Amino acid sequence: MSVSRPPASFRHIHLELARESDHPAGDNAHGYDILAPLTADGFLDAEEWRAHRDKCRVRRFRPDDDDLIGRLKHSQGGKWYIDYDPDRDDDDERALHFENEQFRPGEYVAIRENDGTTHTFRVVAVRMLD
Repeated sequence: MSVSRPPASFRHIHLELARESDHPAGDNAHGYDILAPLTADGFLDAEEWRAHRDKCRVRRFRPDDDDLIGRLKHSQGGKWYIDYDPDRDDDDERALHFENEQFRPGEYVAIRENDGTTHTFRVVAVRMLD
């Protein structure tokens, strides 16, 4: 059985918790790994997402918690979110302003996690897929 590879526009995006009051140095054990298509200038590519949405995966990792695996989703209103269980909405996490964010190392993005807390994450790496 052959598994199709994501298109060349797909990148592995690694995010880590940025500095905040409870984590003055940030936290490299709290973050996300996102597999998603980017445009040449580093923005999420909604058109490529539509064509390959089943390949847009997310792994959330935190200290002392099991990793969560979900999918990056794009709503009709143009907003992005992370869906961990398609049968539930209460586990979704809102990717704040992802439609306007450039995913380049050193940039910052915000995610409202499913407990209602909004955190800022630093883009640590953006890599081509092997």
